[in-house]
Amino acid sequence: MSSSHLTLNLVEGSVSFNFSPTAAKELKVEINLLMEGLRAITNHQSSGKIKANPQPPMEYQHTGEVFLEIFCNPNIWSTPFAAKVLITIRGTNIRLTTEAELTRIVEDINQYLEQNT
Repeated sequence: MSSSHLTLNLVEGSVSFNFSPTAAKELKVEINLLMEGLRAITNHQSSGKIKANPQPPMEYQHTGEVFLEIFCNPNIWSTPFAAKVLITIRGTNIRLTTEAELTRIVEDINQYLEQNT
């Protein structure tokens, strides 16, 4: 399984690490499910109903050269464009935990897949 670098643009700065195209496709599927949940909440709010059904959070984990975890609770964001995700990247000598904009992460993954598939 070949790996190349995935770069995730954060609120301030970016992080790059080895990531396989297969893992990126799996992450894209998880993010698409998250986006559907966010859209369901947004559509429910715009319909004027009082309370939307809670949507499950996204809790993606991948172990490779580094451990990657991405978490997002869709129930706290008003739209997919406002949503942020919590990212943890852990290696043998480093641990990074930060937030990133969901829409930017979607763009980063799409760009990575265009270049690596």
